Amino acid sequence: MTDALPPCPECSEAYSYEQGALLVCPMCGHEWNPEETESTGGGQITDAHGTPLADGDSITVIKDLKVKGSSLVVKVGTKVKNIRLGDGFGGHDIDCRIEGIGPMQLKSEYVKKS
Repeated sequence: MTDALPPCPECSEAYSYEQGALLVCPMCGHEWNPEETESTGGGQITDAHGTPLADGDSITVIKDLKVKGSSLVVKVGTKVKNIRLGDGFGGHDIDCRIEGIGPMQLKSEYVKKS
């Protein structure tokens, strides 16, 4: 081993190994391309237009979103205040409360910063 492999970006374990062009974490099963990870700038969450988001920002929904398990729909143009960022399940990286619907998790690819 000439150079150490980086730790897993998901669980931070140091036991990653190479499998082809990817690195794999045996602890959580996460696979990633080390070249893409370095160029992303540390995992900054951005909106659909590439604008960085931060906790407390206000956003606007840019696509009608069906609410799973319900007949409700979050309409285009819905404004959401005071968001929280995190690593949600299935890529839902924004936690928020939408008036008339309640607590929700949204994907950053369907919102823009307002």
